[in-house]
Amino acid sequence: MRQGLLLSLLSSVLFATLYYYATLMHPLSGASIFAWRVVLGLPALALLITRARGWDEIGRIAGRLTRDLKLLGLLVCSAALIGVQLWLFVWAPLHQKGLDVSMGYFLLPLVMVVVGRVVYRERLTAVQTVAVGIAALGVVHELLRVGSFSWATALVMFGYPPYFMLRRYLRIGSYSTLWFDMLFIAPAALFILTRQEFSVVAQFSAHPGLFVLVPLLGLLSSAALVAYISASRLLPLGLFGILGYVEPVLLFWVAFLFLDETVAPASWLTYIPIWIAVSLVAGEGLVRWVRAAR
Repeated sequence: MRQGLLLSLLSSVLFATLYYYATLMHPLSGASIFAWRVVLGLPALALLITRARGWDEIGRIAGRLTRDLKLLGLLVCSAALIGVQLWLFVWAPLHQKGLDVSMGYFLLPLVMVVVGRVVYRERLTAVQTVAVGIAALGVVHELLRVGSFSWATALVMFGYPPYFMLRRYLRIGSYSTLWFDMLFIAPAALFILTRQEFSVVAQFSAHPGLFVLVPLLGLLSSAALVAYISASRLLPLGLFGILGYVEPVLLFWVAFLFLDETVAPASWLTYIPIWIAVSLVAGEGLVRWVRAAR
């Protein structure tokens, strides 16, 4: 249990570090950083799958792809959905959208609660109902204040639910799904790296620091992934879900303290209700987990 807790917290810290790390990789663009993250992440994922002995399932799925075009289409769709999120994660800190993306991650669990109620007819608890109502106050305030939500916030909060719904529909193991996601994203990543204004060789020659920064990007990204997946296998699902709220908190403070993004005074009336709502949902989950663990 202790190891799982430490790994979950470590993954959140590493993902938050990666959020800031993207700003150090000048002159690489967000698209290039995304591409390197995918290319360097595949070997690490392959190692994880080997240790988990998950290649048999992947082999069976690969065999089905040759005769099941529907499955192929769904897996490509899954890769596209998560690929956009991976790109946004490293693009946002470079373009003053870090706070907007962190807001999306705060709202995502609440959107998932609503999706569960509407799509899967899951019943909301009293606390969840109150939390959604309080969060709605923050959302309405933001809409009244600026007339809309940031597209980056909307992309996170409305872009992830279809991905999770698709994964649930496919009923494929997490390692296998992630492998095919990354595998189908890889051609796009390689295309980005080969079609840049300056070639990879030219970039590295002009900026020797990239010889250290790019491999370190792969190390950070892979370590975060390993810690996250390992924690998911060691912790009860409820506790693992609660700890998932740590990451958006860290992303917010990274953007606020280190990326020079400011929160307008009026915006706090948007953030505070949403934070209260998230705290209620997380607190209820923690209470349930503690009771179940007794």
